[in-house]
Amino acid sequence: MTLGALLFDVDGTLADTEPEGHLPAYNRAFREHGLDWTWTKRLYRKLLLISGGRERIDHYLDRYDPELGPHDERVRDDRAGWIDEIHRSKSRYFRDRLQDGQVPLRAGVARLIQEAGEAGMRIAIVTNATRATLEPFLAYALGDALLAHIELTVCGDEVAHKKPAPDLYRMACERLGCAPESCLAIEDSNAGVTAAHAARVPALVTVNDDTRDQAFEHAI
Repeated sequence: MTLGALLFDVDGTLADTEPEGHLPAYNRAFREHGLDWTWTKRLYRKLLLISGGRERIDHYLDRYDPELGPHDERVRDDRAGWIDEIHRSKSRYFRDRLQDGQVPLRAGVARLIQEAGEAGMRIAIVTNATRATLEPFLAYALGDALLAHIELTVCGDEVAHKKPAPDLYRMACERLGCAPESCLAIEDSNAGVTAAHAARVPALVTVNDDTRDQAFEHAI
């Protein structure tokens, strides 16, 4: 069967966005809001098992019961709204790090996209990230030359359920008009591989420091 499309995850796959971008952005957002929280790399590796930034903060509140200080009443009254505020601050600082060149592509990514695009391969981005988070990454980390090879982007705020649910991969295949079995997902996490497998998309794994110990039973 001819390969229909390459479907790239973003965080941890195209770039080490978690340790280089999101984690320091979270900690800066916490300081901005007067929270005495510091997410270490070790803690953050555990939190990465929760898909989605807002969901990650929500889980942290439940699992670790951190000190909220003056935010205690607000969290009780409007937990979702408060989490949104923290996450918006995090996203702003993440964009700052992208713009400053602190979140480069992983080795070999630029060459792979360039050569696949020049060979006529269809390429899509399939990510749990919101479009507001993805677009600055594409602009600053990929740049116009590589972006020209990206046919489609599918983001977490476009579906009811993020990875490890199959919704994003199903949407990508439908929009591309490709049979899932003819595509190849490139992922770094078990959540991503599970999502691809559930959508009947074969998945290739490229691990990083945060995911190298995960089980990838459904990867090819």
